[in-house]
Amino acid sequence: MTLRLRIQTAVSLVYPARCLNCGGLVESDFGLCSACWRDTDFISGLVCDSCGVPVPGEDDGQHVECDECLSTPRDWSRGRAALAYGGQGRRLVLALKHGDRTDLARPVSAWMARAAAPLLADEPLLVPVPLHWSRLLRRRYNQSALLAQALAARTGCEWCPDALMRTVQTPMLEGRTRQERVTLLEHAIRPHQRMGYRVAGRHVVLIDDVLTSGATLSACTRACYAAGATKVSVVVLARVVTAL
Repeated sequence: MTLRLRIQTAVSLVYPARCLNCGGLVESDFGLCSACWRDTDFISGLVCDSCGVPVPGEDDGQHVECDECLSTPRDWSRGRAALAYGGQGRRLVLALKHGDRTDLARPVSAWMARAAAPLLADEPLLVPVPLHWSRLLRRRYNQSALLAQALAARTGCEWCPDALMRTVQTPMLEGRTRQERVTLLEHAIRPHQRMGYRVAGRHVVLIDDVLTSGATLSACTRACYAAGATKVSVVVLARVVTAL
């Protein structure tokens, strides 16, 4: 047995692997226990090409859009999500966003990388949805930036943490209608004065924790195009869906 393996074995005896969600014992680090796995809705199969929501049918390689995206076309080109925002998926997002569980970014980026594989083939620039400086000061971290950093490390894609900036301190959007969100976010997100040039001539993939109405990602998309991006896609950890 090598020294490294002996050290790893000793560490695992002192600090056994725990479930990412409930803290129960699991076989390997950065995993979910069987109960949490069953209660986590991973998105797979045929999905809307614009927002990543599951749709009925089988994947035949054709472009497919859900009813919502057909009625309200997205500003971005394509979108993918790793989880449905419910059950354990919602708990994981809230733990990352409000519970100081920054350690979650690395393992959940593996799920995002799997869902986002069709969007990452041309080595895009990963750009996180920005926080206003006052909210960043209170929270101490931007969960979207942590996800983008982890996804970049996992896939080898470039990323730019400050390509965009939120210039208006908008109120919490939870519980508001889509139109209210759109109105609040109008002119709230712009290319960064010094770093916005990084998106020019690039395929940009926006990274966020949750896609609800898409208003925030639409505002970011418009800012990217204003800075010269050639194409914008979105990848999120979780997608709000009505049913799976």
